[in-house]
Amino acid sequence: MGNFTSATHKLPDPLPPGTANEAPTERNQSSSTASTSGRDECPVLTSSSMRFKGPVYDVYGQNINDPNRRSSNPALEVLKGTNVLDPRNNMPLEPNQLPCPGQRKQLPTERAVSSIPKGGVDGTWTFPSPQMVYNALKRKGKGDDVTEDDMEGFVAAHNSMNEMTWRYVTLFEKLHAEECNCPSLLKFQGRPHDLSPLAWLRQQLGGGAPFDRHDWVVDRCGKEVRYVIDFYFHEDKAGTNEAFEITARPALDSFEAALDRTKMAIYSKFADWGLPCPITGKPGSIGQEARSATST
Repeated sequence: MGNFTSATHKLPDPLPPGTANEAPTERNQSSSTASTSGRDECPVLTSSSMRFKGPVYDVYGQNINDPNRRSSNPALEVLKGTNVLDPRNNMPLEPNQLPCPGQRKQLPTERAVSSIPKGGVDGTWTFPSPQMVYNALKRKGKGDDVTEDDMEGFVAAHNSMNEMTWRYVTLFEKLHAEECNCPSLLKFQGRPHDLSPLAWLRQQLGGGAPFDRHDWVVDRCGKEVRYVIDFYFHEDKAGTNEAFEITARPALDSFEAALDRTKMAIYSKFADWGLPCPITGKPGSIGQEARSATST
């Protein structure tokens, strides 16, 4: 994977695969004072930098303020709270904060606030609670080796990986800073069983497959831009700071996305070589930030 699309995420306590299977879940209230660790803070809101107020999506990718949105199915409503999956999106009908069958210890249900701006509002997304992550792992059949005592580390890794993923996404978005200086995460989808073209190519060349994939849709001031993120766990580096790898890049849905990938590859490589930007002849801040992101 080239420098412009991948980075090894160094975690203090690397954990087994499965910690990034749940993308950040939505925050129910707005906040303009959320933490901004891992990303550049947006400027003070003015008429020119006010975040674009477009559609608002829930954790299941459904537009919650669409006037044409279909009302809930009464047959499904009665099943809420039972951990039954909604056939429309293969997700629980509502976030499950109840203990799993056979669970031995109570787990916290509090949800940490992220720094990832939520599309359509002034607030940010929140991460799932330890109980929600535990339930998700059990539901997906990936919790056989997981105990309640492991969840603090799992959730810390999950949250850290999503924050780092947003950092990589914003590096590409800085290529469009004049167009939109405060992008936000509009919606996302977990696609763990769908190999991206890049992941397929890496596998064909002898590399391992990612343990998860997300598609994130960024709101670029009214323009929706899809990103593909592959999450890798390197067994040979288990127990080290290089066990996890996050590969994030714009999906090749447009010529502009292909151009962005090319630009980032050039900027990053010249920064690696210690050379100025080949276009401006000056040190490139984006390339330097990309180089810094891949080494932290």
